[in-house]
Amino acid sequence: MAVSQEDNELLSLYRQPETKEKGFTLIMRKYQERLYWHIRRLVIDHEDANDVLQNMFIKVWKSLGNFREDARLYTWLYKIATNECLTFLEQQKRKAAISLSDVESGLSNKLQADSHFDAGKIEWKLQKAILSLPEKQRAVFSLRYYEEMPYEEMSHVLDTSEGALKASYHHAVKKVEEFMKNADLNH
Repeated sequence: MAVSQEDNELLSLYRQPETKEKGFTLIMRKYQERLYWHIRRLVIDHEDANDVLQNMFIKVWKSLGNFREDARLYTWLYKIATNECLTFLEQQKRKAAISLSDVESGLSNKLQADSHFDAGKIEWKLQKAILSLPEKQRAVFSLRYYEEMPYEEMSHVLDTSEGALKASYHHAVKKVEEFMKNADLNH
């Protein structure tokens, strides 16, 4: 899994002092939207997603010089983004000193407060179902379902074996299916 030619050129720009900012800006532009939606699916709220994305890019700016190119650039970026999401969610729990179910219920309330929310639409039911998953399982589901990321790359992002990721995704799918079935029964 080598770095693509285009990413190589962007990294090359970043590594030159006179074009460092330009290289970083081009990397941000290339991956910003995909990373935003990955983050948004995990933290739900637009403002929170923007904050997490900004923190993530600050970390990338500081550590891009240490990127060893033993993985694809976007895999490395997704790893940082996912870790930032998990850290953010953990901080939310600690800050409020509340249980995980309260945090999930808060995320669910944020989802329902979204001006585009329509409980009758399948995509909102799916989003609520995904919110019912534990954080790491939610990350696995998001990377596989939305990003169609191969398990091999996911194992680099989440520092977890491919077998464990496959099992986690399988359990997540079952929980989402069960949630969707029960949601249909309640309407």
